[in-house]
Amino acid sequence: MMCGKRNFGPDWVHIDSENYDHTVSGDIWLQAYQEVDLIYCSHGIAYFDREEIIPLLKCWHGKLWPGGLLRLSTPDWEVLRQMDAPMLGPLYGKMNQPPIYHKTVYDEIGLHLLLEHTGFTHIRRYDHRLTEHAQFDDHSAAYHKGQLISLNIECNAGHR
Repeated sequence: MMCGKRNFGPDWVHIDSENYDHTVSGDIWLQAYQEVDLIYCSHGIAYFDREEIIPLLKCWHGKLWPGGLLRLSTPDWEVLRQMDAPMLGPLYGKMNQPPIYHKTVYDEIGLHLLLEHTGFTHIRRYDHRLTEHAQFDDHSAAYHKGQLISLNIECNAGHR
């Protein structure tokens, strides 16, 4: 999972570009893994532009067992654009030293098309409260004034 500062415990393999105490690798391309059953990336895909993310999604598709699950959380453009005050944090996402920033934002239709284009099937929203990581306070559960501001999408790896 692409974890950031969140430590989800020993049952998870924590991967992040930052070297936190709980990360085992910075390799988001998962080169050390043959096949996995779940990839979870919370607010990570926004750091890639819309062309850069395609090879990564294709790589993840190839690492997942047939039918394996990709679960993504990313700022929800459809919600953020309708807010009274601009939500600059979720839109620009400044992180780390030296800082990196979000390069894009998605709405449900755009992300669905991207995932479909990279071979994923059964693309659907998920409820963060019903996942195996529900007890962890990560960005999939980001709310502002009672409104969920994360677009939470999961899908399955289709045939290779």
